[in-house]
Amino acid sequence: SHLHILHLLVLARKSIEEVIRFAAEERLFILADEVYQSCVYADDTEFYSYKKVLSEMGSTISSTVELASFNSVSKGFMGECGLRGGYVELVNLDPAVKEYARRLFSTRSCPPVVGQMALDLMANPPKPGDPSFPTFSEVSSIKNMICKNTDRIQEVFAELPGISCQQLKAGFFVFPCLHFPPKAIKWKRQMEPDMLYCLHLLEETGLHVRPGCEYGQRKDSHHIRFNIMEDALQRLKTFHTRFMKEFS
Repeated sequence: SHLHILHLLVLARKSIEEVIRFAAEERLFILADEVYQSCVYADDTEFYSYKKVLSEMGSTISSTVELASFNSVSKGFMGECGLRGGYVELVNLDPAVKEYARRLFSTRSCPPVVGQMALDLMANPPKPGDPSFPTFSEVSSIKNMICKNTDRIQEVFAELPGISCQQLKAGFFVFPCLHFPPKAIKWKRQMEPDMLYCLHLLEETGLHVRPGCEYGQRKDSHHIRFNIMEDALQRLKTFHTRFMKEFS
């Protein structure tokens, strides 16, 4: 995935070009998970699709590197997790392989009609002047809310001891780094400290977050995966202050 959800970073165009060149040299198939392409909200960040970059790198590369680009209505600002629907675009595949993929997909049950409608809205949204445009503009409201929440989250994290986070640029989750006091680290013999943190958080506040130990984090580092939601932030803030004091 070139929208790196774990760190909420988006690959720059130059980085994508380097990946494509490497794939060309090693004859690798690129699988581009681009389901969060609409969730880029930092002012200094722009989403580039692999297909677009590939098409502009000269015929030698653009006509040979194999690419599969994925998108889904269940992700992004549409966020319709109950309305399953998505697509994959295949580029530069051998015609026989492409035909086999088409047959494979066609043997599966089609997604619900409502899911297909939501997917169509994502791919071809209403335009100004269309009857449904005023209603569809709710998507912009959701995006503005997420941007506001990310600013607030970074303000709160900056105030709290024992927690730090990179600048948020994309995605719906934040992965702050937790710097635990010695007493919490001693729990490592029984369970990972970030798992301990998550269990206490759930029991005391009802918030369900995931520990970084489930995501292959660097040794001796600790994180949580936290949804970008303003209403949960205050509960996390109160709990974190109490937890750090209790385990100091």
